[in-house]
Amino acid sequence: MLRMVVPYDPQTALLWPNWRVDRANRYKGVWTGFDVTRMQAASAAIRAWDGYAPTPLHTLPATAAALGLRALYCKDEGARFGLGSFKALGAPYAVQCLQKQNVKTVACITDGNHGRALAWAARQRGLQAVVYIPRGVSDVRVQAIADQGARIVHVDAPYDDALTVLRHDAMREGWQIVSDLGYPGYEEIPRDCMAGYALMVEEILHDQPTPPTHVFIQGGCGGLAAAVIAALWLRFGEKRPHVTVVEPPRAASLMEAVRAGQPVRIMGDLDTLMGGLACGVISAPSWQILRDGADAFLIVPEDSVAPAMRALANPKKGEPKIVAGETGAAGFAALQLLASRPDLAAEIGLGADSSALVFVTEGATDPDAWKRLTAAPN
Repeated sequence: MLRMVVPYDPQTALLWPNWRVDRANRYKGVWTGFDVTRMQAASAAIRAWDGYAPTPLHTLPATAAALGLRALYCKDEGARFGLGSFKALGAPYAVQCLQKQNVKTVACITDGNHGRALAWAARQRGLQAVVYIPRGVSDVRVQAIADQGARIVHVDAPYDDALTVLRHDAMREGWQIVSDLGYPGYEEIPRDCMAGYALMVEEILHDQPTPPTHVFIQGGCGGLAAAVIAALWLRFGEKRPHVTVVEPPRAASLMEAVRAGQPVRIMGDLDTLMGGLACGVISAPSWQILRDGADAFLIVPEDSVAPAMRALANPKKGEPKIVAGETGAAGFAALQLLASRPDLAAEIGLGADSSALVFVTEGATDPDAWKRLTAAPN
């Protein structure tokens, strides 16, 4: 039985350093079955897909100076395979790995991006896709999934409760669930999704071989964060960058798990503007990587997201315009927060000699919401 925890007040910013991290030890992939071989296989497969191209790694010198940093890099996933997010690397690769198993129907639950990527992959490979939609997902994001040919099933419940409904229905109907949220007895497919995500680190290091000192990565169920941490750990060992995992106040399940020393479930409706991070439990394959490898966790207040989106959409002179959706802007929101809170920045050694990397994990997957949130405040 998972321990239940109460979420934080939505206006509270909290940085929690993970004192369990032993940077002298090198992660070897033996705990989770997530290793170099798996990541290399995913990289080779994805690079062979029609339409593959590395996404941009933007350099933002003026923004770095304004934030009191030596350098700032932004990995922009908004154009990945025309699907608007990094999720195009995960579910489609997992579907490819399932091809030898005679799967006919794939299914998932989504806040938008994962379901769109799964539906796209199913359409590409002649499979049926069934996508469950929890409470709170915008009509625009649902339509983008339906446009890929998926059957849509609405569930009037938060993400984690809707997942229970999906698991029951999938077992009854014989569907194969494809998710990056793993649980006991369901871990190999989430690991394949994670291996796809790790390609981003390979692309980043190709463009910028010298690693940043600090990385800020979105939380969610933990699959993305664990993939990035493991890829950096396997490449650089104890010299790897400091990684801070960013979470919303009502769904900080990764931080709470590491603080508790075991997976927990967040109580409540998980309501957050950062919809892609509205997960109340940690993914099982991600647990040990995050426990042993995440250097810190940062709770980003809801009201910090729109200013981050506006700043990226209205670049400083000489820098590119970056279209970041609500979840996509979370890492940059963390940096802006730390620039205004030197006490918190000092806890993770972030300062004038630091180079930081953030991930814009999604573009404007809801264009109307993006326009509203990036408009000048009254």
